[in-house]
This record gives sequence, structure tokens and C-alpha cells, in this order.
Amino acid sequence: MRTKKISDIIIKYLVINGFEYQLATNGFEGLELFAKNHYHLILLDIMMPGIDGFDVLERIREVSDVPVIMLTAKHEEVDRLKGFANGADDYVIKPFSPRELIGRIKVFMKRVYHEADEIILTVGELKLYSSRRSVEKSGKSIVLTGTEYKLLHILMRHKGQVLTRNQLIELAFGVDYEGFDRNIDSYVKRLRSKIEIDPKAPEYLITKYGVGYIFGGNADDNS
Repeated sequence: MRTKKISDIIIKYLVINGFEYQLATNGFEGLELFAKNHYHLILLDIMMPGIDGFDVLERIREVSDVPVIMLTAKHEEVDRLKGFANGADDYVIKPFSPRELIGRIKVFMKRVYHEADEIILTVGELKLYSSRRSVEKSGKSIVLTGTEYKLLHILMRHKGQVLTRNQLIELAFGVDYEGFDRNIDSYVKRLRSKIEIDPKAPEYLITKYGVGYIFGGNADDNS
């Protein structure tokens, strides 16, 4: 199975389970992203272009104790021991079950960051409950379709950040989405009809014309 295909599958399951991610296609890019951003957990493939996962892990461990799960097609015990010696927290051997990988990620998030199963996102009077996939406004339940929930979840997680249609598609629906990017406009219209007091003058879901959408933005930017 190609590395790109594996990353596509992992990303799909991460998004479905409410995780944010950044993808590096080689070791040097991974180190560059690591230097510029803060991460709660790193999935690190041993066989990468540029420099391999062992070298990347070694450099990460010079400055950080962030949890690292290594992905490898190698079954030799010596490779696993090398990874653990360099500071790896866990190993997943290819081929693996994406559900198993997500399970291990959740275990680390609970163990290291003491995160509960329930994630509550709050923006104004809106509350989103991750475990039961429900939304309330001013204490009253709002009925959303699965598609509307996924889109709202991503928008609320990225409050104040302008997202293009393509970014919304990738984050909410994954790389296998087969619809048109303009479908996002229809989803946004339906969401507004359910969460806004006046959908024509939205307070939550603001259009940034020529760019995309911003959640919890300044209504003055909506024209």
C-alpha cells in the first residue's frame, strides 16, 4: 500500500473522530512543521523521504517529550527497540487497523492530557457535544443532519479562522469527498437557517467574500 494512500486513510479517520492534523510528506518538512507549531501527539512513519523517522524522532527528543507513535512496516525487534531507545512511546506495524490506531491515540490523549471522552465546544449561545454528536442553542436542541454536524464541528473548532471551501471539505469530509466545492454554500445556508436568529444577517457563520467562511467572526466583515 502506498504511503500517500495510508496517510489518506489515517486523515479520514482523524477527521471523523474530531482530531485536527497537519501532514508532512518527508522528514525535513516534518521537522520544519514541528519547529513552527505545537502538537499534542505525533504519528511518525519510519520510512520517509529525506531523513527517516528515527532521525526525526531523535531531533524531536532533543527539545520535546511530546508523545510519538511510530508507524512501520518493519517487524524486526531490533527496529522497535531502536525506536523505543530514541524515545518512541508506541509502535504500530503496517498493515494496521485505522480504528486500532485511533484507539491508541485516544488512550495517549487521556493519559497525557487527561482529556475526557466528551468534548464541549462553546461559541456564544451555541454548544456542541462531541460524544453524543448534538448541538444546543440557549439550552434548546438543534436538529442537524450528519453533514451539517460535521461542518459545524469543524467551523466551531476553528473559531475566528477563515476557511476556504476546499479546506472545509478536507477537514469535515476527508479526501474521499466526491461532491462539488460549491455544495458547501448550500450546507452553510442550511446551517444558518438553524443556528442564526436572522440567516440574512448572520452573527455566527460569516462569509468572507472571495475567500471562504469564518465562524464567530465580525459581522461587519459580512457584505
